[in-house]
Amino acid sequence: MTRAVPEFAVIGHPNEGKSSVLSTLAEDDSVRVSPVPGETTECRSFPVVIDGREVIRFIDTPGFQNPRRVLRWMQEYQGDDGAMLARFIEAHRGDSAFHDDCELLAPLRDGAWVIFVVDGSRPVRNVDRAEMEILRLTGCPRMAIINCKEDETTWLGQWRTEFRKHFNAVRIFNSCRATYVERIELLESLKAIDQELQEVLERVISAFRHDWAARNVRTAAIITALLTDVLSYRRSVTLREGEDEEGVRRRLHDEYVRYVEHMEQRAQRRIRSLFRHNIFDCRLPPHSILHENLASARTWQFLGLSARQLVLAGAVGGAVIGAGVDVAAAGITFGVFCTLGGVLGAAGTALHGRELLSGARLLGMRLVRERLQVGPVTNIQLLYILLDRALLFYRHIINWAHGRRDYDHCQLPDGQDRARHGFTTTWDRAARKTCERFLRAMQQEEPGERQEAGAELQRLLEGVLEEISMDRAGTGG
Repeated sequence: MTRAVPEFAVIGHPNEGKSSVLSTLAEDDSVRVSPVPGETTECRSFPVVIDGREVIRFIDTPGFQNPRRVLRWMQEYQGDDGAMLARFIEAHRGDSAFHDDCELLAPLRDGAWVIFVVDGSRPVRNVDRAEMEILRLTGCPRMAIINCKEDETTWLGQWRTEFRKHFNAVRIFNSCRATYVERIELLESLKAIDQELQEVLERVISAFRHDWAARNVRTAAIITALLTDVLSYRRSVTLREGEDEEGVRRRLHDEYVRYVEHMEQRAQRRIRSLFRHNIFDCRLPPHSILHENLASARTWQFLGLSARQLVLAGAVGGAVIGAGVDVAAAGITFGVFCTLGGVLGAAGTALHGRELLSGARLLGMRLVRERLQVGPVTNIQLLYILLDRALLFYRHIINWAHGRRDYDHCQLPDGQDRARHGFTTTWDRAARKTCERFLRAMQQEEPGERQEAGAELQRLLEGVLEEISMDRAGTGG
């Protein structure tokens, strides 16, 4: 009888990717990933719970302790095949020399299916053949996973040949680079190991997809809330007699930059939690634009604009939203202005890289009688910068496999870094109009228009997030 909740025992040698595969499939970064043999001596269950209901369960197992002796016992066994595992465990449970073997085989005795993980960067050994034969003799439905990096293909042919003799399905899977799409594809492949699994795994995959879509909706809501807070920011201060107006402007500008960065970091924490990166510090690549201070020159120059182009962008910025037309200058499209920000200051400021978030251009600072009024944001460029940063962060988080631990050495693969192109640069006129309407709504006090413009922007973001998550290439880091 098929289990209501499918259970898979993940089996393999230490330091060959077993725990990384389990961690990535279960989206659980609490799985201990260690190169030290013998760290796992007891089975540990990792359930995947969606909407309060367990949909699938993975079991971390010890490595084989005495595979050749276990295999010899099984080959000599004369009893009922269905009772073989129970008989083996009963005969060896008290023998410390077989502790790990009994622990590993117990889930298989209880009906778990098998995922056998090997390191594809090394050749097949005789001990591997012994372990494969043990798993074949158990009669459990089983898949072999070759945990292999893209450039480590020397021994793949040998592994495939051996696996075809012993397993129902074989799949190459890089547990430290696997995207959401690749995780779903692996679950799809598991249906091939046993016909009885197909229906239950269809339900599991459907639950995974529904849950992912729900997370995208919540992420879009988080980003929309961030933009609402940042763009509708208002503050008014009274200037005392003799007070330095320019000094007050600078102070208010600095306060606003700190506020934006605080709100951005809070949104990032919420997104990270949504995608279950809760224990380890999921660090960004060292060269990521997201490491930069929002007011730094590099943030505004990450598409490589020249000083002249930056000045032109600053000159055009204030008129873009009001005109509602496409602009081209010095060979740059409107989309580039939107991504980089025409909120740069005057030519001298842009050229010298100071005061990049000019308060007058960005916030609409103005002196009314004796009060300096700050906000709301009057320039659309900050909206696009924050959108690109949020989307880059989302892409990084969803493609940081939970089994990955090289936080200090992550590098983006060549040709896959969109940080120099952004996301909003490719948006069509309809998407830009949605952003323009949202910014206008943030400048008004009319709740109905704000709500409608926010809902429209969130729907746009939901589609963008779905597109990003369906990208097989991901970022790898």
